[in-house]
Amino acid sequence: MKISVAQGSIQDSKDDTIIVNLFEGVTVPAGATGAVDQALGGAISELIANGDLTGKSGTVSVFYPREKLAAKRVLVVGLGKSEAFNLENVRKAAATGIKQARELNAVNVATIVHGAGIAGLPVDEAAQATIEGSVLGLYQYQAEKIKPNSKHKIESLTIVEFDPAKLSLIESGVRVGESIADGVTLARDLVNMPPNVATPTKMAKVAEKIANEHQMKITVGDRSWAAERNMGAFLAVAKGAGEPPKFIVLEHNANRDDLDTIVLVGKGITFDTGGISIKPSQNMGLMKSDMGGAAAVLGAMKVVGLLNIPLRVIGITPCTENMPDANAYRPADVIRASNGKTIEIISTDAEGRMVLADGLVYAASYSPRAVIDLATLTGACVVALGKGMAAGLFNTDDALRDKLVAAGKTTHERVWPLPLWDDYLKAIESDVADVKNSGGRMGGVATSAIFLKQFTDYAWAHIDIAGVAFSDKKQGYIHRGGTGFGVRLLIEFLRNW
Repeated sequence: MKISVAQGSIQDSKDDTIIVNLFEGVTVPAGATGAVDQALGGAISELIANGDLTGKSGTVSVFYPREKLAAKRVLVVGLGKSEAFNLENVRKAAATGIKQARELNAVNVATIVHGAGIAGLPVDEAAQATIEGSVLGLYQYQAEKIKPNSKHKIESLTIVEFDPAKLSLIESGVRVGESIADGVTLARDLVNMPPNVATPTKMAKVAEKIANEHQMKITVGDRSWAAERNMGAFLAVAKGAGEPPKFIVLEHNANRDDLDTIVLVGKGITFDTGGISIKPSQNMGLMKSDMGGAAAVLGAMKVVGLLNIPLRVIGITPCTENMPDANAYRPADVIRASNGKTIEIISTDAEGRMVLADGLVYAASYSPRAVIDLATLTGACVVALGKGMAAGLFNTDDALRDKLVAAGKTTHERVWPLPLWDDYLKAIESDVADVKNSGGRMGGVATSAIFLKQFTDYAWAHIDIAGVAFSDKKQGYIHRGGTGFGVRLLIEFLRNW
């Protein structure tokens, strides 16, 4: 879909479909909606007066101008209550409108920036959110089918703004929004791919494409590369894998020592059977999403390149399957990680923290100002915070925590701080190694985090995205399947560093 910005009046647009909006409780439409209402001879006001147009969030009313406008149809999207309106409402309204336009077989769509008028949101941020909601609302995964996805495709979306003074801000917001949507789309696609497609090798090829397009340095480490660096924890998980593991490192502004260095680490278990501690067969197929952290990091690195963010950003994604075979690591094994610490294996299904351990140790080689890891790590986090609600956040630096919480609030990719007390170390004490890789069911989300802390010596945040990386329902700009959670959060964090 081609996206552009044009100066003018929305009612004069020659696109076949135009989208305006209305707050709940408004009786006399103003601004762009008022101008369209006037051109339609008061048709919008009439429906408001009759109670047929309420402005409630999630609603869309369709008007047919009958040659009063060049457009074939006008969509009025409900914004909900004005007092609670924010950027997330913009995304939802944009998604609602554009999806209705697609259902009506629109080809060329024009819209105003939702929230930049009477709502008073910053124009560039509202434009960014309008594009994010629109593009992500139209997301379709191209499944492996004989017949391609049959949903109608919109060819163009034009943001129309009357005030010439706002155009540069809108254009800036559109560019950011489109770039971020590209990164989220990549992350969603990777999670939605079948595990025999989204292998570690595929993840490496995606990273290579990002590196080539955005002049990033890339390293793709194989088993021997990891062995040379004593990555025993990563290699232990990979021992039973039929697919060759890939330890992937992308470096943006690789040689810019004058810039602050931020390292992003993503868990890349491309399929998780649980290994010898095998999972129940029911719903095991969902474990193709266990590389949601790596997908988010690769998506974020794509956006970092598109926006040329003025930081030195390193993306690390240790990728492997976790499979049971004769070579697989076992409960009671003792494994040595790359920082020398030994790990007693309690459960081979606690594999994500193993690959992250060596990823976090490797991150230290960049002398980072901050390291953030994302992982679909524990079911306990889903129990604690609920499905689709928020990611769990653990941190060793309060300033880093505050920045991530703020970024989560802006993007609605919310993170909720959880305790990282040393008391949790008791649960992972081992008689035969420095630590156990599992502390059992009680407090599992915290004991996994305290385990990871043993492999850090810098400002660090761990984000458990187990409950938010995959959705089983459609809502707004979220679709069934991979959500791409983490891309927008990380980019908002980096842009405000």
